[in-house]
Amino acid sequence: MAAVVKSPGGVQDVQMITDRSSSDASAPDAERIRLAQADSGEQDWRAWGPYLSERAWGTVREDYSEHGTAWDYFPHDHARSRAYRWNEDGMAGVCDDRQTFCFALALWNGVDPILKERMFGLGGDGGNHGEDVKEYWWYEDSTPTHSWMRWRYHYPQAAFPYDELVAVNALRGRDDTEYELVDTGIFDDDRYWAVTVDYAKASPTDLCIVVTVANRGDRAATLHVLPTLWFRNTWAWGLPGADRVPRLVGEGSRLVGEHWVLGQVLLEGEGTPTPLLCDNDTNAERLWGLPGRSPYPKDGINDHVVNGAPTVNPDREGTKGALHYVLDVPAGGQRQIRLRLTRTAPPPAAGPPPPADLGDGFDAVVWARRAEANRFFAGIIPAAATTDEALVARQAIAGLMWGKQFYHFDVKRWLEGDPGSTPPPAGRRHGRNSHWWHMTSFDVISMPDPWEYPWYAAWDLAFHCVSIARVDPAFAKAQLLLLLREWYLHPNGQIPAYEWAFGDVNPPVHAWAALKVFEIDGGRDHEFLARVMHKLLLNFTWWVNRKDTGGNNVFEGGFLGLDNVGPFDRSAALPVAGVLEQSDGTGWMAMYALNMLDIAIVLAEHDRTWVDTATKFFEHFAYIAAAAYSQGLWDDEDAFFYDVLRLADGSKVPLKVRSVVGLLPLAAVTRLTARTLHHLPELGARLRWFLTNRPEYADVVGTRRLGPDGRQQRLLSMVGPEQMVRLLARMLDTDEFLSEYGLRTLSRAHLDKPFAVTLGGQEFAVGYEPAESTSGLFGGNSNWRGPIWMPTNFLLVSALRDYAAFYGDDLQIEYPTRSGVKRTLDEIADDLSARLIALFTRDGWGRRPIYGAAQLFQTHPDWRDLISFPEYFHGDNGAGLGAWHQTGWTALVADLILTLRR
Repeated sequence: MAAVVKSPGGVQDVQMITDRSSSDASAPDAERIRLAQADSGEQDWRAWGPYLSERAWGTVREDYSEHGTAWDYFPHDHARSRAYRWNEDGMAGVCDDRQTFCFALALWNGVDPILKERMFGLGGDGGNHGEDVKEYWWYEDSTPTHSWMRWRYHYPQAAFPYDELVAVNALRGRDDTEYELVDTGIFDDDRYWAVTVDYAKASPTDLCIVVTVANRGDRAATLHVLPTLWFRNTWAWGLPGADRVPRLVGEGSRLVGEHWVLGQVLLEGEGTPTPLLCDNDTNAERLWGLPGRSPYPKDGINDHVVNGAPTVNPDREGTKGALHYVLDVPAGGQRQIRLRLTRTAPPPAAGPPPPADLGDGFDAVVWARRAEANRFFAGIIPAAATTDEALVARQAIAGLMWGKQFYHFDVKRWLEGDPGSTPPPAGRRHGRNSHWWHMTSFDVISMPDPWEYPWYAAWDLAFHCVSIARVDPAFAKAQLLLLLREWYLHPNGQIPAYEWAFGDVNPPVHAWAALKVFEIDGGRDHEFLARVMHKLLLNFTWWVNRKDTGGNNVFEGGFLGLDNVGPFDRSAALPVAGVLEQSDGTGWMAMYALNMLDIAIVLAEHDRTWVDTATKFFEHFAYIAAAAYSQGLWDDEDAFFYDVLRLADGSKVPLKVRSVVGLLPLAAVTRLTARTLHHLPELGARLRWFLTNRPEYADVVGTRRLGPDGRQQRLLSMVGPEQMVRLLARMLDTDEFLSEYGLRTLSRAHLDKPFAVTLGGQEFAVGYEPAESTSGLFGGNSNWRGPIWMPTNFLLVSALRDYAAFYGDDLQIEYPTRSGVKRTLDEIADDLSARLIALFTRDGWGRRPIYGAAQLFQTHPDWRDLISFPEYFHGDNGAGLGAWHQTGWTALVADLILTLRR
């Protein structure tokens, strides 16, 4: 084992530049050229990427237990020793889009009980507020083709406090804060390693990699660095014709792999590391006291490095290998390792690969890709954005790019078990996801959070695609289409929700997202819209048939992604016999109908066969919007929409909780311009017939005024002009929804006056909780009882802009309520956007609200500009809460910046 002391100046200080002025605006945009080549099929620049999950243990796919106890069935302690069935995980990891091979970084500080191969955290039962990762890493940069990427991790030099984190969190209840790694004091005195990994593509299958380890402490220290290459285990499950085992060989400073699909792959490093080889097979003896497939199983490298055990293959062959570096780094110093990961030959590979270029050619690639990334983002982020806003936007996009993961899951096979494994308990055939046996996933998908939610979620994905479209519209469109394909969409038309329960119901935002992506992409790809529309017709029908129990055009839907927003779990059986008619469900469906109307209008201008579809959704919207009033969801005295519990005897109990549930009907809005009605006279005729023969719908389809072109336009809105003004007065009230950092999900009025209702002899209550949930509803791992959530804020800001396009400057609203200051709806949308952006940017004291009272993150120069993207935010002070890498929908902040500063 030899330390690498060479740190060529050409790579040593590679930094991400957010000063757009440093880019040559006249130079060709190489990243856009690569995107065009990928889209056309000329070169597959997306073939390799950061598609390796941050966590595969504790997931549903790996759970073969009887009662669905995923965290217990495959805990973190098993991860280093047990071969995964469906995917792999690692740190700073990359793989191909079939996950044939995987590459990631392993580290050892010399005192930990195990190698640091993956991030540690607590499951739902171990964390006092649900699942929670207990490490700190950031996605600093990535282009959409992954031609340039940067990842950062802070690794303690003292022994990682695994047991302390488990024990202290176990003692804390829901009223207590989470006990985090920083709370242990392990980063005091700056005794940690700042580890940065840079990737630069020389070609679609040729990666130049720079690993930089910086000793932030005040004394010299040693770090073991193990760049690791392995093949995903596809051979151990007894599947017919799938028992071939690939081969990995250690030769000096490199690992050479051979795979019948991939061909030959080479990992070569500078210096004289020691190659260590074992097999990506389970250590059955350690876990269960049984003989295993290999004498050198998956944890062989771990046991050899940490304990000096003879657990690596002396012949240097296997299916998992690492190049072992031992770096002695002085106080305040740093060392670098150059690596090159390359596909050197197609199958069948023969002969040794040539030496990898780790010299001047390597430097040229790294510097070129970095400069090209700056050039690309200079064309994305407006010049009017501040330097800090540009930093936030770029890291938000980086998180979206790093959040793309290879996702493999054959539900039928999972339910039945593999031929070479013990059959799963019979109860699984009637348990979780048993009605989704048709689903087969083998795709790269955008994930909500690579550690806490390493599986797609339908409504999260829709929001992801809006931000992704800003940099890679082709990928965004492909993602929206993917969940509508026949191997995802249920035969009955339901879109799968998420891995823990595909049959749960997420809000129907796919059509809305498709329109946004279509517009961002320039409004040209009518084939994409048509493909989306064909499948969404099935999904819309599913909603109408399954979630309108009374046939009265008001909808249920259950929790609809809002977890504990109500007094009881809306996804579970009601506490009394009846039906819960939901304002959010009805609002979502009114919005869905208008989105479908808008898509049909766009398509009808090119294909007249869509005109009938447009008139159908116009009428269906009118029915839904009017039903919200006739069926009692709107409370005129309170000027708010509420859920209503319709009991078996026909009586109704309004659940007067002022929450985002009652604001979402605002999002059901669109305009019909004179141009549209001129080009589609059938639609205009139907609208006039409606107003003449169905005057009761005038409030939702009858509002009209002159547009900017001087011609008549009509507003279709679930919320009429009078109701909108009154509802906005509540939404924009600082004593209710409006906070310094956006809109709360529950009115702050419920702090002093919680809502309570007695049903079936039991009392249920909802009170304002601005931070983590103190309720165990829906697992207790998120909270919609007060915090600020980016997706709903984004929808409401977008709706305000739609109303503004209709009313113009003529309509002004008091903002904030009771301030005496009136503003246009566009000005209000701008200010709300600025409040949401301010969650992430430094304030006048140089502090970022998302980091709250965490001084290390607020003031330390090595931490304060590394941006995290929390799942949601404290309703009063903006501190980040929930999952910490939610650069799925929280990355919408990038879209807000781009829109506000355009």
